[in-house]
Amino acid sequence: MEILEILENNINQRHIEAAARCLADGGIIVYPTDTVYALGCDAMNNSAIERICALKDMKSAKTNLSIICSDISEVAQYAKFDNVQFRMMKQFLPGPFTFIFTALNKLPKAFKGRRTVGVRIPDSKIALALEQALGNPILTTSVQGLDDDYRCEPSLIAETYAATVDIVIDAGRGATTPSTVVDCTGDEPVVTRQGVGIFDY
Repeated sequence: MEILEILENNINQRHIEAAARCLADGGIIVYPTDTVYALGCDAMNNSAIERICALKDMKSAKTNLSIICSDISEVAQYAKFDNVQFRMMKQFLPGPFTFIFTALNKLPKAFKGRRTVGVRIPDSKIALALEQALGNPILTTSVQGLDDDYRCEPSLIAETYAATVDIVIDAGRGATTPSTVVDCTGDEPVVTRQGVGIFDY
């Protein structure tokens, strides 16, 4: 496992490209978002997705999988939404929200059996730089740990995942509160997890 230092206000492009190459090769990384540190892989790489699902025991088809996209036009390639939901995303993204939509067929077979996909456009220069360097969405799920320190301190996260991830990006101490999840698959959007973001649509 390798630790790469990349700061939000001082993007090291060489390290971004190294992490993106790792993702493209099927690797798993830990990286910062605008909320918590997350596990990530290429969302179009089925075997990498299965590795993350095994790591977090997300094998059930009832468990939502989420992806990071760079903008709403990219979200449209993987999720179905209407004009009202488009305006909603324009209002709240980039930001600390995960919006659950009906998934489109472009996603790999690891998504089959899951009719929905969570989509994020985080307000994080690092996360978006990684996604853009990879050229694909990043499957994303928050890290696990014994306590808050093990979920937000990169050195302790690296200790936890030393045998299971390829790269940990150290951007300094992270946050402990995740994104707010909004289910948009019904007639009206419903907050199913209250996190950092305040959804007042």
